Amino acid sequence: MTAMDDWFTAFPIRPAAKAVEALCESWRVLGAVRRPNFHPGTKEPYLTRALKTHVERVTAHEYGLLGMWATEAVQNEVNFDTGELIEERRTDIVYGWNNEEIGIQLVFEFKKLNGLARSRRHYLGENGLGRFVTGVYSRGQPIAVMVGVLTDPEDQVVPPLRSALANTKTVVSLRLRLRPNGKAFDRPSQLFLEADFDTEHERDANLAPSHGTIRVAHIFLVFGYTTP
Repeated sequence: MTAMDDWFTAFPIRPAAKAVEALCESWRVLGAVRRPNFHPGTKEPYLTRALKTHVERVTAHEYGLLGMWATEAVQNEVNFDTGELIEERRTDIVYGWNNEEIGIQLVFEFKKLNGLARSRRHYLGENGLGRFVTGVYSRGQPIAVMVGVLTDPEDQVVPPLRSALANTKTVVSLRLRLRPNGKAFDRPSQLFLEADFDTEHERDANLAPSHGTIRVAHIFLVFGYTTP
């Protein structure tokens, strides 16, 4: 049994899976119709704040889901020798849960996605997926979630994104651990039913859990109507 198998066996996957299910259900409700302040043209931070509030106040209660939801939780990197604040980031949505033995902080990082190459680069770059690799997001956590909010049809966005992961520069910059079949991702996801695929990334020791890698589930959300 590998270190990855060890953590997967021990990880409280059920509350994490219920949190993902609840978040996606809240999106289905809010995104079902075009609302004056919740639509493809709405800025990403406003979408995530509305989504977090709905899942926290409505769907989590319907699902009997315990735990804490937060938006824009501050993530800092500090030099303890000098006290200098080196980096500060704010996560889009975080779900926190714990019992007497283990706790999780499941970070959801949101990015709007269309069919253009620059949109893919933003999703895969240092201010997107890279935040879970070389950035300070999900320090010590074994899993995280990237969420793509699609503003173009899925078949124009997601397959090219999966193909972009195979680029050699992308594999290196994202420290991707290739799968046994040589691909850059596992599809279907091994973490969540709602995810399209998973990627696994090497992290520096000061950011990684004990087994040295983080697994990221990739979820793609669509609006329930045709977008321009």
